Amino acid sequence: MRGTRTARDRRKDPRDPPAVRHGSRRASAFLARRSLPAHRRAWAAVIAATAAAAALIGAFAFVLGSLLVATPPVDRYAGADAVVAADQKVSYTAKPWGSEPKTATAYLSERARLDRSLLAKAAGADGVARAVADDSVQVTVGGGTPAVGRSWPSAVLTPYELTEGRAPKAATDVVLDAALAPAGSGPGDTVKLQVDGAAKPYTLTGVADAGRRGKGAPAVFFTERRLTALAGHPNTVDAIGIVAKEGVPANTVRDSVNRALPERAAAGSDRAVRVLTGTERGEAEQLGALGGRGDQLALLGSIGGTVLMVALLVIGSTLSQAIHQRSGELALLRAVGATPRQLRSAIGREAGRVSATAAVLGGIGAVPLGLAMRSLLTTDALPLPVPVWLPVAAAGAAALILTVLVRPVAMLAARGITKLRPAAALGAASSPEPSEPGRFRTITGLVLVFSGVGSAGLATSQSGQAAAAAASGAATSLVIAVALLGPWIARIAMRVLGTPVRKAGGVSGFLAARTASAHTRRLGVALTPIVLVVAFVCVQLAAGTTMERAADRQAAAALRADLVATAPGGLPAGAAQAVREAPGVTAATGVLRSSVVLTHREVGEPKLSSLPVLGVTASQLSGTLDPEVTSGDLERLTGRGAVAVGAERADSLDVGTGDTVELRLGDGTKAKLRVVAVYERSLGLGEFMLPREALAPHVSAARDASLLIGTEPHSGAAASAAVRKALAPYSGVLVRPATANDVRIAPAVSDEDNAMVIIGVGVIGGFALLSVISTLALITTGRREEFRLLRMVGTGRGQLRRMLVLETGLVTVAGLVIGTVVAAVPLTAFAVSVTGSAPYMPPAQYGVLAAAVTVAALAATVLPGSSGGRFVLKRRKG
Repeated sequence: MRGTRTARDRRKDPRDPPAVRHGSRRASAFLARRSLPAHRRAWAAVIAATAAAAALIGAFAFVLGSLLVATPPVDRYAGADAVVAADQKVSYTAKPWGSEPKTATAYLSERARLDRSLLAKAAGADGVARAVADDSVQVTVGGGTPAVGRSWPSAVLTPYELTEGRAPKAATDVVLDAALAPAGSGPGDTVKLQVDGAAKPYTLTGVADAGRRGKGAPAVFFTERRLTALAGHPNTVDAIGIVAKEGVPANTVRDSVNRALPERAAAGSDRAVRVLTGTERGEAEQLGALGGRGDQLALLGSIGGTVLMVALLVIGSTLSQAIHQRSGELALLRAVGATPRQLRSAIGREAGRVSATAAVLGGIGAVPLGLAMRSLLTTDALPLPVPVWLPVAAAGAAALILTVLVRPVAMLAARGITKLRPAAALGAASSPEPSEPGRFRTITGLVLVFSGVGSAGLATSQSGQAAAAAASGAATSLVIAVALLGPWIARIAMRVLGTPVRKAGGVSGFLAARTASAHTRRLGVALTPIVLVVAFVCVQLAAGTTMERAADRQAAAALRADLVATAPGGLPAGAAQAVREAPGVTAATGVLRSSVVLTHREVGEPKLSSLPVLGVTASQLSGTLDPEVTSGDLERLTGRGAVAVGAERADSLDVGTGDTVELRLGDGTKAKLRVVAVYERSLGLGEFMLPREALAPHVSAARDASLLIGTEPHSGAAASAAVRKALAPYSGVLVRPATANDVRIAPAVSDEDNAMVIIGVGVIGGFALLSVISTLALITTGRREEFRLLRMVGTGRGQLRRMLVLETGLVTVAGLVIGTVVAAVPLTAFAVSVTGSAPYMPPAQYGVLAAAVTVAALAATVLPGSSGGRFVLKRRKG
């Protein structure tokens, strides 16, 4: 150690000779080496927080890396050397405020088709042996087994080969996939198939097998002419499969086909033509896979950013408390001549050694955690691969990030005590607990409070993703503000809760209230992880349940139908007309589900929003569905140029009845539609409604998801029986009472949504809960001298235990209340903006959260206090 100096002892002096600098480093290393074993208990909490953070960061890196390299599987086109398909993306370019033009892209939900004339051009390209048109239709076999109808020439693209019989020749001939052929059946038998209407008999001419079992639906093969007629789009094809001549590489064929084809998929279309080879062929099979991957990447990236923020907050808070508990020791070292740089370097070395070990352990733990998260996200449409390099890269990245971050955070946390002059440090050694946070910390915390409240206010004036982003920013700002203003908040909490604790707890209550009041900084540190876990979980859960509840209410209010009919794969168009003619039925409208893409701007940035829509029959709506029209007339929702718009979206687009809205339909077709009605219940029914006849040509399969049926009053069972009789010719149809889910624009939570909830709430919430345990355990183990002193002056073991329980209860109640308030501010802004109502979280979910926080807090305080208590609680003397 060097002697005392003035300003130069606060920084590395370049004028020091090498020997002096080397001696300083040796002193720092000596201090770190001797201090590390003496503070194993304090560093244990840091190790737990760092290892958990490394595991989480590594797991997210693992899943993100797996998603980035994932491609849809090749099943249907495994026998094709190349596949020609239309581009499934749309783009929108605009110039944001004060910057260069930017382009937003979105994937289409429905298949964009190719002009049939491209088939001949592809067949004439060099190196091509065959070019096959590939269309598909939905087929129901027998009593309700769903299948895909294809043309027999397209069987070569999988490839399928006949195992029995012959290829179909007549319009009534079919070849069945071996998985569909009934046991004991063979060529010449009759099978019933439902395609575009009631089930009809077909002659089974053969059975085919692909030689392997893919994960797609089994196939039914028709003649090419019959399949084209059933598909209903004779001038276009879904895709074109290319079989190359023997010995010609796939890349050569791709280049020659590209040269032979025009740039556009069809006349007047802006869809580009793509020639896909290798693993890209799967993109022509699974249309929604890449769009879903993009959505998952965006969500996981957002959650990953939250993980990093939470990790830094937790590690910083834990490090700060661990170093603060040594402030007396550090002040004494400062007083006897240690320089600030030596002390900070010593603490940094300690933290670096601890964090390196913890980060490596966490990086190893990231692999099983990443595999578990991957299992939640992988689907048949997009299986997530695990390249050999990925686990190593994810674990290494997590360990490196945490190792690099922890040391400077520790040195920054020690700056407050190490920067004191020796004389002041000697005084701080006897009274190391500061009464309040510093000026910079207080000002920063207040700025973040105002920023959070301002972001929440901004959310009330926004809608959709903009409102969600503003609310999320508000929550983040407020949580960090709580961490910075912890001592002030703890002081206020003690004024509110201290008196009840003193009155209800006797001696233990008096001790709990007094120790908490005397150590507001410690109490503030204890509050931070509880506020973090409560606020984070509440925001994540309540945002979804608030939207679900509002949508359910609107859908239930809109429902006028008494019955609903559904079937696997949807209902043919003829089913609705058959039901309308049944006795006791007043109205029946098929609900065709699809999506549209809306181009717009958010804060100047170009955006493409894919929005679900309903296709309905206007003349039947009055008896089945009431969207609560505020202007216009839904009876005019007919033809191919009309649209009804939700009131909130109409306000954001500044349109009304008679105005024009430009949308891209599900297959990318641009449509300028005239607004004929504006309705209120858009949360439940979607922001746009189109005539069924306008939507049907632009969906992959024009089958109604459900059939809403209105019946005469008091018709009851008689009307239900009549409906079932009318639908008897249609296979697999289920008739039941209608519910709000049958008309909701998003009738059910998908597996991907559930996976994101589990990852967002379970994984990160679990980490935040672990931070509660580690932080409170660190604080409790740092109070051994305090407990020993209380025992020496006569405090009983039971009184100390009750004191710990009351302190834990005080901290838990304060943390739950503050965390709930922190969550309520952005949630209220979001709920008012999007739903016009207060936020909602099921009481059972909040109860589980409160119970989990309470149990974790008790485990982190009472157990360490009692176990350390063999020498503290069970003995009167040290």
